[in-house]
Amino acid sequence: MNQRIVILGAGESGVGAAILAKLQGYDVFVSDGGKIKDEFKKELTQYKIEFEEAEHSEEKIFSAKEIMKSPGIPEKNELIKKIRAKGIEIISEIELAYRHKGDSKVIAITGSNGKTTTTSLIYHICKTANLDCALVGNIGFSFAKQVAVEPKPLYVVEISSFQLDDIKTFKPDVAVLTNITEDHLDRYEYNIKNYINSKFKIIQNQTQEDVFIYSLDDETTNQNITNYSIQSTLAPFTMSKQLPQGAYLLNAKMHLKWKNEEMQMNISDFAIKGKHNQYNSMAASLAATAVDIRKEKIREALQTFESLEHRMEPVVTIKGVEFINDSKATNINSTWFALESMEKPTILILGGVDKGNDYSLIKDLVKEKVKAIVCMGTNNLKIHQAFGEVMPLIVNTSSTSEAVQAAFHFAEKGDCVLLSPACASFDLFKNYEDRGNQFKQAVKEL
Repeated sequence: MNQRIVILGAGESGVGAAILAKLQGYDVFVSDGGKIKDEFKKELTQYKIEFEEAEHSEEKIFSAKEIMKSPGIPEKNELIKKIRAKGIEIISEIELAYRHKGDSKVIAITGSNGKTTTTSLIYHICKTANLDCALVGNIGFSFAKQVAVEPKPLYVVEISSFQLDDIKTFKPDVAVLTNITEDHLDRYEYNIKNYINSKFKIIQNQTQEDVFIYSLDDETTNQNITNYSIQSTLAPFTMSKQLPQGAYLLNAKMHLKWKNEEMQMNISDFAIKGKHNQYNSMAASLAATAVDIRKEKIREALQTFESLEHRMEPVVTIKGVEFINDSKATNINSTWFALESMEKPTILILGGVDKGNDYSLIKDLVKEKVKAIVCMGTNNLKIHQAFGEVMPLIVNTSSTSEAVQAAFHFAEKGDCVLLSPACASFDLFKNYEDRGNQFKQAVKEL
């Protein structure tokens, strides 16, 4: 083959793509503008892949027939602009993985909120049904690397909009779109339309044999669904009405209707609680049904699923005050869902890097459920402006331990301290995991 491919970015997805390309006989060169982590350097060396760090040799890069760019590199990057101007094709890691996956099936999940929980839940159902499958994509393990080193008959792939931006032939057998809310608008020229187009790319190559699962209750999805030519079989889920095919909630029961089958399950039997998780459970159950998993296995899996770290994760209760780590809430909608499920008076820890948030969306919930707001970020002005009139208690803090101490100070027995930042974490932390871990550590030190 010996076609030249250049990989931009040597993180999890970049290195995974490089390994797959190398094993498929491509001539591979990896270029990262920053420092490459030692573990990734070791892998590149092990597979005899040429790489550079802390620079981009344009001559080497422009000699590529195709370029795979890591999802973290935005379109407005100068190098990307030059590559586009030269007409060199740019693809994403999931596109490369898809081309070499063979006959394996793909369940792909995207959406602004709930995608990680839904992806993990689908994987848990598949494992409960003893399917030989892998959990890959945005959730942490490179799809390309999985295809390269340990191929499976089924891949459950979590996909961000950035990964969908550069697909060409990628076509999941089952596509799940949890919802669409304003997120990452900084990457889409602050135009929600661009972001919506990006999410709907998940179904652009689907045929009638494929399935598209989506929420009938998500306004943005439904306002835009008719703008795309969708060939796949539709499988909606809703809480507002009965459906002839799909999933719906009625009288605290989930009804799952697919082909000629019907399953019912009490939502009180779901292992994960909260309205948002009822949506996630409906989406995951439909995906499992679409790959012919028996309803007994779906039921068993929904009862045994454990919630994920950094997503409404109970940490500990101290002197009657409960602490919950929802560091994964990197946008307003996630925080809305977190607050919506709170049953105790709440001290809310908010803030970080604002991606264009509209805080008015959670104003009513804050008024109803929150006693105090503790800001944790380098610029909290917008939070003060948004909630100043409804929330008498708003304080600024400059570290996790300071935030936790302030929140504990405001809390009384029977209250809850909720870390649900509604923002990205790049000002004070490496990522949302780091933020969540620092929060848990600070709570243990109280």
